[in-house]
Amino acid sequence: MNISTPNSPSKNNKSILKTILTNLTFWVLVSIIVGILLGHFSPENGVKMEVLGKRFVDLIKLFIGPIIFLTIVLGISGMGNLKKVGRIGIKALTYFEVVSTVALAIGVAVAYLFQPGKVDKSKLTLGDASQYTNASAKDFSWLEFFLSNFTLQVLLAAIVCGIALNFYQKREQTILVLERFSKVVFTCLKYVMYLAPIGAFGGMAYTIGKFGLQTLIPLGKLMLCVYLTMALFVFLILGSILKYYKISILSILKYIKEELLLVLGTSSSEAALPSIMVKLERMGCSKSVVGLVIPTGYSFNLDGTSIYLSMSVIFLAQLYDVHLSFFEILTVIGILMITSKGAAGVTGSGFIVLASTLTALHKIPVEGLAFLLGVDKFMSEARAITNLIGNTVATIIISKTERDFTELNLDPVMDE
Repeated sequence: MNISTPNSPSKNNKSILKTILTNLTFWVLVSIIVGILLGHFSPENGVKMEVLGKRFVDLIKLFIGPIIFLTIVLGISGMGNLKKVGRIGIKALTYFEVVSTVALAIGVAVAYLFQPGKVDKSKLTLGDASQYTNASAKDFSWLEFFLSNFTLQVLLAAIVCGIALNFYQKREQTILVLERFSKVVFTCLKYVMYLAPIGAFGGMAYTIGKFGLQTLIPLGKLMLCVYLTMALFVFLILGSILKYYKISILSILKYIKEELLLVLGTSSSEAALPSIMVKLERMGCSKSVVGLVIPTGYSFNLDGTSIYLSMSVIFLAQLYDVHLSFFEILTVIGILMITSKGAAGVTGSGFIVLASTLTALHKIPVEGLAFLLGVDKFMSEARAITNLIGNTVATIIISKTERDFTELNLDPVMDE
């Protein structure tokens, strides 16, 4: 007779297997792998899976508005100090600008060091870049940027409502209603996230099926440089910032691994926005800081996009053998410091920003964007992941500097 004791290997193995099979991260990873295989070996069927990825992201987007609104309104109304709202906002925007500029500079430095543009143009695949070539730096409008950015609109409305709620006579009753509604929204989100593997599968199958792994070969050097630079930025720059506050970047990456895999599968950092807000609060960041920093960061703190844009400009300069003086390089960084803020949330906006930057520089042919179109989709994952990590770190840092971080929550959460 085979009798298993409570600590027997068979029970331990069953427990481990059960943990793995009920782990969302595991299923998202499996879905990504299956999506890659389907897209590679059956491109036609892979492309058909696009609807799964799109519908999942669309479903998640339904939660973005309510979650941002409720988090900010409840956060501001719970602060009782309106000066703190302004201080957090200014501190966040300052941090975004400094770190994004560092990202731009690193992108330029690595591009000059490894020279990804020193390749034979005749071997590169051309795409149709005609829709972007007429863009100009003068075409950028902050009003249009605001009107096309739903996240910013909700952010502004929530701030106004949060401030107004502080002066409302029935403030406590209103807060109670909002808190109940917030619990309902987050509970619904929890169940929707069970569909994440389906969304990741659809997004990855479409990407591989549509563009094919073979498109990576001609521009492989640029891709490697972009991924390397973003890894350096995450571990060296963001890691050093966190280390100053005695937090490990590896522990943070482990904690948000589900969100990172979801972004990898869907190529959309928006897919992880609601759940990353939940996790940051759970970690110890205050509701008010999370509510103000994350939505603002999704529009103004695009570290991955900054790296990609600056490297792309230098790549095209090298491709066309255009020498840029030190002053012109500073000009590129200066232009991108402003125009890169408009690269959020709109498909193809990155190419519009690149086109407007090249137009303002008057040295690099704008038609060069056609060389980037084929491989851009494969770099969007790296941009989105780096943007997500950058905003996660920013929220932790702002919360720490505001002394609004619950240290007791950190260790138990990191150990999970």
